[in-house]
Amino acid sequence: MNVMPTAVAITRAVSPSLAACELTHLNRVAIDIELARAQHRAYEKALIDAGCVVERLDTSPDMPDSVFVEDIAVVFDELAIITRPGAESRRRETAAVAAALAAYRPLHVIQAPGTVDGGDVLLVGRRVFVGLSSRTNEAAVVQMRQFLEPLGYTVVPTVVRGCLHLKSAVTALTDTVLLANRTCIDQPDFADFTIVDVDEREPSAANALRLHDRIILSASFPRTAERVARHGLRTELVDASEVAKAEGAVTCCSLIVESR
Repeated sequence: MNVMPTAVAITRAVSPSLAACELTHLNRVAIDIELARAQHRAYEKALIDAGCVVERLDTSPDMPDSVFVEDIAVVFDELAIITRPGAESRRRETAAVAAALAAYRPLHVIQAPGTVDGGDVLLVGRRVFVGLSSRTNEAAVVQMRQFLEPLGYTVVPTVVRGCLHLKSAVTALTDTVLLANRTCIDQPDFADFTIVDVDEREPSAANALRLHDRIILSASFPRTAERVARHGLRTELVDASEVAKAEGAVTCCSLIVESR
């Protein structure tokens, strides 16, 4: 039986230079590019199985981080924001992503001196949490408020500690339930939500990709996945070991554009 598409998932191919990626919190280790590509194909298949149409963009050796397409834009029902990434080396990634998204949403663009990575932006209902990190600053928050508050969104800046992005520390499982490593977030900012804590043996497990009928998590974190499943949520595990070496995770590798 054919599944009707629920969304377009924009992905980007694994660059042959992935091993030269930007790193902030991890030491550089060897990355198996062919394994990374195989895992990426399996990730895309998981998106297709969830009802998405995958639109994969090309890459090149001068864009080692480009598989992490989430950082280049933030997609809402009404518009998409093209970011100005905090790492200058990543700003060449924006043109192709903007061109792809222009087919689906009106675009707004973050301007200097604002910097923001999409991995620092967590949308939960009509609240937009923006992590203030080494990649995202207050000037970007001001611009995001100008774009979003007239549409009824509330933009909430919040502090990120001990990890690269806000969505390394907390992601949404539903509009009322979050998955989080509480040591990395300002807990009062998320007091209105039920928190599913990552397993203490899996401190990096808070990144989960919410799709319409399931939650995708890294296969490296089975104990945390069990905790998510106990909340009545369908879970699916994908192997993301190679992108994890580049400080990536499951939300990082796609931009989900919901059908309108």
